[in-house]
Amino acid sequence: MSDDQTWRAPGSSDDARAADGTGPDGAVPPPAPPAAPPSPPSGQPPQNAQAPQYGEFAPGGYQQQQPGWQQQQPGWQQQQPGWQQPGWQYGAPGAQPGWAPPPKPGLVPLRPLAFGTLIGAPFQALRRNPKITVGAALLLQGIPTIIASVLIAGGVFVLVDRIANADAADRDTITAGAIGGTIVLGVLAVVISTVFSTLLQGIVVSEVSRETLGEKLTFHALWQLVRGRIGALIGWTFFIFLAGFASVALVVAVIVALAMLGGVAGVTGAVLVGIGGSIGLIVLGAWLYTKLSVVPSALVIERLPLRAAITRSWRLTTGYFWRTFGVLILLWLIIYAVTQVISIPFALIGAMVGGVFAPTSLSTPDSSSFTAVSASQLGVNVLSAVVGAIVGAIGSVVQSAAIGLIYIDLRMRKEGLDLELVRFVEARQTGHDLVDPYTQPAPTAAWPGA
Repeated sequence: MSDDQTWRAPGSSDDARAADGTGPDGAVPPPAPPAAPPSPPSGQPPQNAQAPQYGEFAPGGYQQQQPGWQQQQPGWQQQQPGWQQPGWQYGAPGAQPGWAPPPKPGLVPLRPLAFGTLIGAPFQALRRNPKITVGAALLLQGIPTIIASVLIAGGVFVLVDRIANADAADRDTITAGAIGGTIVLGVLAVVISTVFSTLLQGIVVSEVSRETLGEKLTFHALWQLVRGRIGALIGWTFFIFLAGFASVALVVAVIVALAMLGGVAGVTGAVLVGIGGSIGLIVLGAWLYTKLSVVPSALVIERLPLRAAITRSWRLTTGYFWRTFGVLILLWLIIYAVTQVISIPFALIGAMVGGVFAPTSLSTPDSSSFTAVSASQLGVNVLSAVVGAIVGAIGSVVQSAAIGLIYIDLRMRKEGLDLELVRFVEARQTGHDLVDPYTQPAPTAAWPGA
């Protein structure tokens, strides 16, 4: 028996030796050194030296390893290219993933607008192109309003002065004529303000639509866009004016008819109709104004006929009534508050100036004192009207810009207009000319939930 207790795998080369385990010379051969592991491919770490070799015993049974070329993947399979690495971003292999925001070539980003953007962007429109916005406001609304205010104030002053200097026998007749003349002057002022406000709204809406695409047009270019839509804008404005006038006249007629019946029932009915009718007219007017708020934008930007523009506005605002109403009412409150802050000091000065220049005008029968008080108050009122007209013109720009942005936002949400705008901007950057994206048919894609 041999003292060599080393176990050898069956079929190994030692089977050719003597059965007693000795070599040809009777010596006990030393144990064979373990086979060296295959060299790893270039750039790879060496394998664990403690791993059991092929044919060696491991707990649980024999451990058989694959040949070296199957134990490791080649270097080009161990590491993914940069464009397959997690966190890949275009142009920066291995970078952290990030969200690329929509482009903002102009006034607002080309995506559905947040509520805060709809509130702030109309004021930014004043700053981005003041020559057009403020200039158009003063030219189309401020100056005509100032002229109308001066004419009305002068006419009222003349009528009041006639009443003050008239004889007692003719005073009633002159007073009735002065009231009629004042009404005529007021209607004339409303007509002038309405026409020029409509023109201003068309200019501002066109400016906002082009600023959204990063374009700054001159006043002449904007006028060329609006010139063919002036008739439709004025027609729409007078339609709204006549509808409102007819509604108020109907409520007033019912109140007068009930009051003429006399008695407690007639008076009570007149009061109830007056209160209920006023509230109803306010609610109905706010609802219709919101639903039809983007009619001017559809008339100017899409160049639709009046009837098609009304249908368009009604369809776009469906489902977004409260959002549209919130933007409009909040901007109106902001502009109203600013206007009152500027106008109240002039009103206070106008109330005190009469007592400063003619303190005894109320206690003396001399009509010249009354004329002095009226003239002084007239001057302050004219100055207040001028300042108010300028502030009101700028406020009209903000409100018109908000209407244009609401129209663009609604089309983005319901028709995917942002896709057409982005495509237009990208094509323009590469030197290609495309058709106006606002006049294209609505794409089928829209934002989810719109």
